[in-house]
Amino acid sequence: MNLKPESRWSDKYIKAMRELDEIERDLLQEKTLKLNHIYNEDCLDTMKRMPDGFIDLTVTSPPYDNLREYKGYSFDFELIAQELYRVTKQGGVIVWVVGDATIKGSETGTSFRQALHFKELGFNLHDTMIFVKKNPIPLTHNRYEQGFEYMFVFSKGRPAFFSPLKERTLDPGKNEWRGNSSRTAEASFRSRDEHTSRKSEKYRTNVWPYGVGAHQSNGSHPAVFPLGLARDHTLSWSKETDTVYDPFMGSGTTALACKDLGRNYIGSEISKEYCEIAEARLAQGVLDFAGLAVSDQEKP
Repeated sequence: MNLKPESRWSDKYIKAMRELDEIERDLLQEKTLKLNHIYNEDCLDTMKRMPDGFIDLTVTSPPYDNLREYKGYSFDFELIAQELYRVTKQGGVIVWVVGDATIKGSETGTSFRQALHFKELGFNLHDTMIFVKKNPIPLTHNRYEQGFEYMFVFSKGRPAFFSPLKERTLDPGKNEWRGNSSRTAEASFRSRDEHTSRKSEKYRTNVWPYGVGAHQSNGSHPAVFPLGLARDHTLSWSKETDTVYDPFMGSGTTALACKDLGRNYIGSEISKEYCEIAEARLAQGVLDFAGLAVSDQEKP
């Protein structure tokens, strides 16, 4: 019996199946996200490839109120916020650093509208923190120049992780009065006889000062936020090996902080130029913490 024709068909079938397997693998690779990688694409395209509950922490500063010239790109805030809710783990946190433009003598209020929208989606507004700019733009209007931005901390349920940061105290060891929060006459009298030695460290408040300008990445990105800011939030809200996302990666500040702290990162950046800057900064492997809070800069 001659089996050669069947053998030829079998060979063709096996070859076709192998080719299909290769195509499926290629498609799977396109859909699968790599950790510690910055994607040159719209963040909505990146998040489409993420499963539900994938991200532990998001740290980002989105373009707002046309304050940043972003090469003509526009972003659909509501769709982005909706996708962020989907991809964030239960207990995950989003740090949203944003401000407001002043147009015709009135602030836009964009920051508050965005915060309320995150709440409508189901996030908790866990904390409203303040990023104080130590060297803001000099006064040029008939009002005080804005020297801060909001750092809204949203959580999906109760934050799964929180490690509060400390800072150095002034005059450690100095005696200081210590009363309690009660305003009764008895408590006030009792507190006069109670004093303690000031400790060398104390927990930080939700107002964080950072220098701006010195940490700019070769002057090529219009709004690099301080590396210390990204680092401090990453330390506060994530553990080692957690996955941190920045949908507006810019010149790679969040990725740099994650690389230094042992976190995985995923970034989206629609500008090819900024992606190249970010990759160059990561390749250098040199961290410039010029934007650290004052307390951290003073540490030996």
